[in-house]
Amino acid sequence: MKARLEPRINLVGRTALETVIPLSTPFVVFADPASACNFKCSFCPTGHRDMIAETGRFQGAMKYEVFQKIVDDLAAFDKPIKVLRMYKDGEPFLNKRLADMIAYARKSKHIEYIDTTTNGTFLNPERMGPVLEAGIDKINISVDGMTEETYQRFTGFKFDFKTFVENVKWTYANKGNTEIVVKIPGELITEAQRQEFLDTFGDYCDRIFIENFAPCWPEFDIEKHTGVKISKGIYQQEVGNTDTCPYIFYGYSVNADGLVSSCFLDWGRKLIIGDVRTQSMKEIWTSERMNALRLQHLEGRRRQNGVCGNCGQLSHCLPDNIDAHRVALLDKFRKQVALNPNVAAPGGDNPAFTVEAAE
Repeated sequence: MKARLEPRINLVGRTALETVIPLSTPFVVFADPASACNFKCSFCPTGHRDMIAETGRFQGAMKYEVFQKIVDDLAAFDKPIKVLRMYKDGEPFLNKRLADMIAYARKSKHIEYIDTTTNGTFLNPERMGPVLEAGIDKINISVDGMTEETYQRFTGFKFDFKTFVENVKWTYANKGNTEIVVKIPGELITEAQRQEFLDTFGDYCDRIFIENFAPCWPEFDIEKHTGVKISKGIYQQEVGNTDTCPYIFYGYSVNADGLVSSCFLDWGRKLIIGDVRTQSMKEIWTSERMNALRLQHLEGRRRQNGVCGNCGQLSHCLPDNIDAHRVALLDKFRKQVALNPNVAAPGGDNPAFTVEAAE
């Protein structure tokens, strides 16, 4: 097998967040090309159309002009962001201008690295070729079973698995400098199929890994929807307890309609901190709402938050833990807000949405 047996995220060599927080420039920005998905996966909230209807949230593709503004706005930060993640809630390739978006971001001087995650439906030369040519750095390919029957059961989609495998091979052969990562939830395959998965894809990607389901979305009970009991973390690590979310200190997410969430797991749109269509990315990064959420976490009040308090990402998926440094970071955070007039202080006439959600 040519591929390295490693998860899609880098678990080694990570920046010690306690040495860089608070950040004037975010490390990571999520921009969701499409909030919709052609799959109806039982293990993902986007697959449940009734839940989407209940939220009333936007279902569709991000407008190219909105994406251009996101990228242009990044020029206001002190330095380039480290990663632009071209995914969040839906299937990125449902946006027919995905390749144009990647090319636009690649040509800017505000972004060091670009990646995306796909369910593989559009993993064909006609759609994948332009994306590779645009200069994307990494593509995570999700495999949702080793048979068409499994796909039908868990995704509600009639999937041509043989063609999919051939398209993965084509993508790898034509990837250029792009890193190809293939992953599958272990719950979707039998013990015998684990080796079959590695044998099928192991020579046609750079990294490959068997993950676990994880209760990452705060308002989605994955065990209830799938009937699977979760005991391990997503990357097969031990489950732990964390009181302070590190993500809100180094990244945020732009939804397909332009509304900005403090967290890439804000599927229900309850952690909205701004709107990139009317505000700048820097303004939102330093906003009162974002700072109020950070303050809530640093003061040890995460579990008072109606959304963050139930987040399984912090117990089952977390690669970083800043709990031990919370007191020192709280002091640094308060000093930064006090000294920098361009950073909005939490409080005032616009109470934080997170506190309202909690109470």
